Amino acid sequence: MKKLEGKVSLVTGGTSGIGLATAKRFVAEGAYVFITGRRQTELDAAVEEIGENVRGIQSDASNLADLDRLFATIKQEQGHLDVIFANAGGGELAPLGAITEEHFDKTFNTNVKGLLFTVQKALPLLPEGASIILNASTASTVGTPAFSVYSATKAAVRSFARNWTLDLKERKIRVNAVSPGVVPTPAYNHLGLSDEQVQQFVASQADTIPLGRVGTPDEIAKAVVFLASDDSSFVNGIELFVDGGMAQI
Repeated sequence: MKKLEGKVSLVTGGTSGIGLATAKRFVAEGAYVFITGRRQTELDAAVEEIGENVRGIQSDASNLADLDRLFATIKQEQGHLDVIFANAGGGELAPLGAITEEHFDKTFNTNVKGLLFTVQKALPLLPEGASIILNASTASTVGTPAFSVYSATKAAVRSFARNWTLDLKERKIRVNAVSPGVVPTPAYNHLGLSDEQVQQFVASQADTIPLGRVGTPDEIAKAVVFLASDDSSFVNGIELFVDGGMAQI
């Protein structure tokens, strides 16, 4: 039997990278998946790539009206959600001294506000025993130059997992965070670096990882499947590092 057979799931930011890889894994394990993305063209391409048991809904996680429309659609079409992977997020480099209000607001609105209200607005659709997975990052544990605002948002995400585990304990809803390490995705193209600088950054990071390499989106997706499935039925409130050992030494 497949690990997510018959389950209805939501992956926010599901058009590329870790979100897309996870949506594919969810479908392969028997789930029906709703994915979101801000751009319709990329959303349509992702739906076509996943191929079956998937519905794409254009939605910006930081826009509360978009979230209301998202969950109204899910309620109408499936009636409930068994799994949420709150994945939508991103960040750009800005060293202390060059951080603008716009940079701060943009990063926190998506990574913190958007994630919080994604989960909160989904609560009426979650049955007892549902699984919520939050996408955090090793950036909240390991310092990175010029990445303090992004790192702070991911520290907030980790804190959400701890507190929401207690808030939802009466409903037996599990809340866990997954913290990817260095995993090159299309999001790296939006850091504000040139292609050559991105390659140099990835190569330099690989030297700090005990496994000697960076990760792949599918390696993160497999960890998310574990947290979504009954295989992790007694796993609650944790931060699962999928980082090749980078933040562990």
